[in-house]
Amino acid sequence: MKRLMLLLAALCCTQLAVAQEPKHGGTLRVSHRDSPGSPSILEETTDSVTVPFMAIFNNLVLYKQDEPHNSVESIQPELAKRWAWSADQTALTFTLEQNVRWHDGKPFTAADVKCTWDLILGKAATPLRSSPRKGWYHNLKDVVTNGDYEVTFQLHRPQPALLALLASGYSVIYPCHVSPAEMRTKPIGTGPFKFEEFRRNESIRLVRNTDYWRADRPYLDAVEYTIVTNRSTSVLGFVSGRFDMTFPGEITVPLLKDVKNQAPAAICRLMLNNCAVNVLINRERPPFDNPEVRRALALAIDRHSFSAILTEGTAVIGGAMEPGPEGSWGMPDAMLQTLPGYGGTIEANRAEARAIMEKLGYGPNNRIALKVSARNIPTHRDPGVLLVDTLKQIYIDADLEPVDTAAWFPKLARKDYVIGPNITCGAVDDPDQNFYENYACGSPRNFTQYCNKELEPLFDQQSRETNVDARRKLVWEIDRRLQADLARPIIYHHKVASCWQPNLHGFTPMENSVYNFPRLENVWLDR
Repeated sequence: MKRLMLLLAALCCTQLAVAQEPKHGGTLRVSHRDSPGSPSILEETTDSVTVPFMAIFNNLVLYKQDEPHNSVESIQPELAKRWAWSADQTALTFTLEQNVRWHDGKPFTAADVKCTWDLILGKAATPLRSSPRKGWYHNLKDVVTNGDYEVTFQLHRPQPALLALLASGYSVIYPCHVSPAEMRTKPIGTGPFKFEEFRRNESIRLVRNTDYWRADRPYLDAVEYTIVTNRSTSVLGFVSGRFDMTFPGEITVPLLKDVKNQAPAAICRLMLNNCAVNVLINRERPPFDNPEVRRALALAIDRHSFSAILTEGTAVIGGAMEPGPEGSWGMPDAMLQTLPGYGGTIEANRAEARAIMEKLGYGPNNRIALKVSARNIPTHRDPGVLLVDTLKQIYIDADLEPVDTAAWFPKLARKDYVIGPNITCGAVDDPDQNFYENYACGSPRNFTQYCNKELEPLFDQQSRETNVDARRKLVWEIDRRLQADLARPIIYHHKVASCWQPNLHGFTPMENSVYNFPRLENVWLDR
């Protein structure tokens, strides 16, 4: 009897193992929250682009797709087989995969890598329409090829974060032989899926790359993203089985309860994802060109109320860098409490804020009128409603102005706004990306007009620091000064969920970035 039981147990385990073997075929159906501006990852600035289009491309290196935490240790080869630093840490050389082809059949070579960073740095004869990642690579002197399958990134000074930046889903490789204009309409990559169609405000469709350079990948035949801008309709589509997966990181805590009640078998992961709800302030337009008005705003923000109303208290309050343990660089709480609006009671803070405004001549009978501009998706509009109420506390009457995604980032780039809620997500959990992109003088992504020439040398100092503990202390000091200076007031870092059906396998959302997945080559459907 004992022997029979052992045989049955072995048979059961064998059958389970067979059942979990990846299957080829099927179309992955995903709900998309809005219509992206274009498929051109190098020119766009939202996960509305990277999530659907990242599977078209490859990187030199990429964060391991089945680990939720991005780290230097989880960086793996992709188009680069291996890499090595020079002795002085100012040159990083990659040996490339051979026999890789673009989706149109042309060979991939080191020249394509050089062309990609020439585009990013603005050196190409035909430039990108915009280059949001140019600031990431300000320390990059040149990219030099050595034959068809070796390329070296030459730096002005050591920069330990370079490999982390290259592993981001934003650092995909573009082909030399395809123009930026074509990449905005019919992108060509070397990735596991080919672009088939993008119908604005309707759908996006990718199909299997049958000549993918990694054998036996991908498993899926196709991926279809259906654009559903109404969040309740999107959730209904998921719980009814219309979609295999929600848009990653789009399910709030209240919505998560609905999903679990209506689809108890669904797999959901609630986590931080390196996204901070913050306030963009145009420092060049009244009334926020006055630092006293900016300080009054900082004191009026009730972070705990924002969290309670929008996240049922699950959000984590922090500064510019994601708090731990998910984040590696967040300020200690004791340091946060010394900053305006973080410590003390909200009653005392708002009383001080109103006193500031009254001293400037404002009050119940002399109020300011303005617009609060917000990207027209729920995760931005909802904080915008609360921001309107916050402004009322300091004698400012505001109307909420919803702006479609395609127009939102150009509007910010033109500085065509006064104030608005925003979600700033870290592409990688590293200060180089955050500081140089969002706070450096002249950065196209520095929407708040913030510029502090005295602080910027610390950006470079922390960037070249190889001792992690010493670098962390520098990062804390920079973050403290950014918050004290109201560069881009952080309300909180939110927790959101991704949900998928139990027959979907090989998908892993990440806790410290929304931009570095999903490549989708290992995702499969059991149906």
